[in-house]
Amino acid sequence: MADEQTVDTQNLDADQTAQDSGNDLAARVQVLEEQLAGAQDQALRVAADLQNVRRRAEQDVEKAHKFALEKFAGDLLPIIDSLERGLELSSPDDESIRPMREGIELTLKMFQDTLKRYQLEAIDPHGEPFNAVQHQAMAMQESADVEPNSVLKVFQKGYQLNGRLLRPAMVVVSKAPAPVSPSIDEQA
Repeated sequence: MADEQTVDTQNLDADQTAQDSGNDLAARVQVLEEQLAGAQDQALRVAADLQNVRRRAEQDVEKAHKFALEKFAGDLLPIIDSLERGLELSSPDDESIRPMREGIELTLKMFQDTLKRYQLEAIDPHGEPFNAVQHQAMAMQESADVEPNSVLKVFQKGYQLNGRLLRPAMVVVSKAPAPVSPSIDEQA
């Protein structure tokens, strides 16, 4: 009988050891599954970060291509202004300066065509509603002929490069005429 108890005890010990081994294996599997889930999550985050960095780099390159001419174009604007002013101040009826005027007109047209090819667009808002984003009000003037807050005169054209404002247009803005106060007849 002692032999049977020894065998039963050994069987119980073996069963207990097998059960403990099974619990250890289950615990190890659970730990490994958690580590795998963490590694997969980390891999997804790294992939997302890499994609974001790549997208930002592409956007930076695109902006660099679009706006590389910004400083150069800004330096050319006073030349365009001077050519336009020269045309404004010269008389188209004066025969003695007619060839010079035609040369200025052709030069200005070539200049403007070249700027358009590089997406540099003039902002000439004469008669349009005032837009504080693209226009800089230099003065206000009463006018009954146009709506209040309309551009009456353009001192200097504005320019934008690829939709980005390079220089605002300098303008005179209309305002409503002041109400005429009734005159009081003091002699009455």
